[in-house]
Amino acid sequence: MTTTVAPAASSRPSRPRRRRNVAARRSRTAWLFLTPALLVLVAFTLYPMVQAVWLSLTDYNLIRAAEFIGLANYAELFRDPAFWNAFGNTVVYALVVTPVTVVLALLFAILLNQRFAGRAFSRTAIFLPFIVSLGIIAIAWAFLLDPNIGLLSYWLGFVGIVPEQGWLSDPRYAMAAVMVVGVWKNVGFYMVIYLAGLQSIPGDVYEAARLDGAGPWQRFRSITLPLLSNQTLLVSVLALIATLQAFDQIYVMTRGGPFFRTETLVMLIYREGFQDLRFGYASAISFVLLIFVFILSMIQFGYLRRKQVTY
Repeated sequence: MTTTVAPAASSRPSRPRRRRNVAARRSRTAWLFLTPALLVLVAFTLYPMVQAVWLSLTDYNLIRAAEFIGLANYAELFRDPAFWNAFGNTVVYALVVTPVTVVLALLFAILLNQRFAGRAFSRTAIFLPFIVSLGIIAIAWAFLLDPNIGLLSYWLGFVGIVPEQGWLSDPRYAMAAVMVVGVWKNVGFYMVIYLAGLQSIPGDVYEAARLDGAGPWQRFRSITLPLLSNQTLLVSVLALIATLQAFDQIYVMTRGGPFFRTETLVMLIYREGFQDLRFGYASAISFVLLIFVFILSMIQFGYLRRKQVTY
């Protein structure tokens, strides 16, 4: 009589189970590496945002404890002429500086993508202001525009452009002056982004267009602009966010004056929070600014996203 012995079950885990174990170990390793960055993000971004939302619902200063007042700060905000003045200044600043910066960055990138003597120096000279502190740049520009000792004011005087009160003290020209500094500061960084995009476009595309008889303007409109749509999306969103948060050069050059003509929303937040010690009201303004930036960025992102070209 023969007895059949069943084969012993293998002690090794099945292949799907081994795959799951490997995936679990990789996932734990990934989270282990991400944990320090996530802790920093929570401590310095998420927690301050939540705290700001809570403060916007309170009446708080450094002297007494926070008193919950609900939406009273928001109700006051929309009735405050100072808020609407700062909001209007912010919108004007963004509507002028953003497109001018993007267009100049594209033009500089196209020019400096050509081969000529001094190209490396020109690229460095245009990019250099971006890596310098905006506060230091604003101080230098304030001296250049000074009506008594400013070199730029002296040169402009030869062509008859001499504001009687000085560029930064005249309500008609103060905003234009800080706009020029904002454009000059950031245009080099966006130019580098466009340069990277231009150098990634295959040269065969331009060669085929030349053989078909396309001129420079046709090549720019039909090839360069569409194939730079990804860079345009990135540059436009970054430039818009930067202009809506303008503070440094305005604080240094004009302190929001003259007559609040250059006071932006960020300047108003600073004045209400750190000068008048109305931290609840300043938090309400900052939260409204956050929502405004988010909405505009999403609109801009959605509009430019439809124009993207893949190649």
